[in-house]
Amino acid sequence: MKLFERYVFAEILPPLLGALSVVILLFLLVALEDVIGPLLAKGASPLLVARLLALSVPEALSRALPIGLMFATLLGLSRLASDSEIKGALAGGVAVTRLMRPVLLLALAVTALSFLIGEGLRPKAYSEGLKVRQEIVFDNPRVIGLGEAGENGSTLVLTDALNRAISVGEVRPGGELRDLRIVAMQAGLAPREVITARSGTLRPGSNVLELRDGQRVTYQNARPVTVLTFERGRLPVQDVQANFAGQSPKPAAQASNLSIGELWRRTALYRAQQVPAPAEFLAFHRKFAEPLAALALAFFAVCLAVYSFRGSLNLGFTWAILLAFAYYATWSTFRIMGENAALPPVVAAYAPDLIAVVAGLFLLWRSARR
Repeated sequence: MKLFERYVFAEILPPLLGALSVVILLFLLVALEDVIGPLLAKGASPLLVARLLALSVPEALSRALPIGLMFATLLGLSRLASDSEIKGALAGGVAVTRLMRPVLLLALAVTALSFLIGEGLRPKAYSEGLKVRQEIVFDNPRVIGLGEAGENGSTLVLTDALNRAISVGEVRPGGELRDLRIVAMQAGLAPREVITARSGTLRPGSNVLELRDGQRVTYQNARPVTVLTFERGRLPVQDVQANFAGQSPKPAAQASNLSIGELWRRTALYRAQQVPAPAEFLAFHRKFAEPLAALALAFFAVCLAVYSFRGSLNLGFTWAILLAFAYYATWSTFRIMGENAALPPVVAAYAPDLIAVVAGLFLLWRSARR
């Protein structure tokens, strides 16, 4: 890399690190208000809450890298333009491609890093986060409001990775759970199994729910097949989470944190069974589209910088902020449309990247005609 390319690279890297730090800090502040604060207020272990917060950083980082790169590129090149350094270089015969080269090389590195985080760290952090949530529930069931009424009188329900809903009527001193009902759910079908128990206890440090004085009923085609009563029983649970009854689960949030291999297996199964699952199909394509956004946004930022240099348009901090929010709004809009099957998953995943590339090409064309 020649001196000019190293000089451009040195102007972009510090704003990139600063932008990533700000985005992660904002993410942590939002989590502190929405999740961490309420958990601590209800008596959750500070150590477990700190672990949960730390495990959410890879997701924030993988999503912040492309936008942070665009922000840093605009800010760095704007600084060079304000001192007429870029104009002088272009006037001295430096090709636009030499201006693009360091930015796109950095974008390639950011793309690879974003992909590695999204495919390696993020699924592992999500899996560990589920275990920490389970530890928080087992350590103190009251932190998620077990036994308390939710909004409009709804009852709080636990769900686990085996697609079972565990409702709890009351939590008594010592962590005893009363009036339990465990339903093994099936998508679009009647429950295949319902277990009720007068009381139970979540065993700390294990994946076992101990039940007392209960009944187990299995169903086939919505009709009871077997009925079994018991005095004591043990029910293994996995990755316990909490939500209020009546709230729909969020498969998109879960799917986006799965690995490419797992998403490929799921989508292949859904495709073979002709099951509509837009969240999973969209999440699979976004595994590639989100890292590639770094290249698309870096290309757009350089093209916009060249256009602004030749048109005497002053790009600065405000423009960088506005364009970053504009891309995030576009990204969010296509994500929502894809998750609700308003657009094909491929279109919803790659459209924001294509829009950035097409806009960059248009700016290059306009600047060449000046």
